[in-house]
Amino acid sequence: MVSKNQIKLITSLQHKKYRNEHQLFIAEGVKVIQELLLSNIVLEHLFVTEAIFEKINSSQKTGINEAEMKRISVLTSPSSCLAIFKIPKVAKIEEKGLIVALDDIRDPGNLGTIIRLCDWFGVKQLVCSNETVDVYNPKVIQATMGSITRVNVSYVDLNEFVSHTSLPVFGTFMDGKNIYKETLPADCVLIFGNEANGISPTLEKSIKNRIAIPRFGDVQQTESLNVATATAIFLSEFRRNQ
Repeated sequence: MVSKNQIKLITSLQHKKYRNEHQLFIAEGVKVIQELLLSNIVLEHLFVTEAIFEKINSSQKTGINEAEMKRISVLTSPSSCLAIFKIPKVAKIEEKGLIVALDDIRDPGNLGTIIRLCDWFGVKQLVCSNETVDVYNPKVIQATMGSITRVNVSYVDLNEFVSHTSLPVFGTFMDGKNIYKETLPADCVLIFGNEANGISPTLEKSIKNRIAIPRFGDVQQTESLNVATATAIFLSEFRRNQ
């Protein structure tokens, strides 16, 4: 049975303020929780509606019914499990290899998908502006499908980071150079901007390398690509060049 205090805590963890206060976050679904359990991220408590995760000590696991799961779940269709994990300490940014940087990405689904893409393409470092959606937002965690355990996500003043990095910086723009015709380095920072407004004007001033995905349609009236879709294309091309 889930207690009133546990319900209160879990509900509060849907908000960034309380995640920061308690240094805890929630995850739902067998796949996501399984990946987290296999990582160095520490389990606080696990709630299940069926006999799963049998190796977890009973002191850290509580069996509940479906009605109780519905009360604590953030999903439209609740899973059979929900877990509370401790937020790990942020690892130092290693300025080597391909680093993806996000400028004010607001949609949790986009951030989660980009983390999965970084995992797929072997990008270890994801640097986010302080305005970007919180990586421990439950919807972000859900969208990563466990890839959060293999990508180091840091929040920084992106303008300051770009101005001090020794790596070449590439920005993604609608009017940049054709990505398919550029020589792309193995070590660099690749920046993606806000879903509606792109890279901020202040940050844009610090970017010397402007690249773009060309439109091939006859009419060419498509306004833009979804940022996660664009990330997949850019990462694929960067890796193909290597």
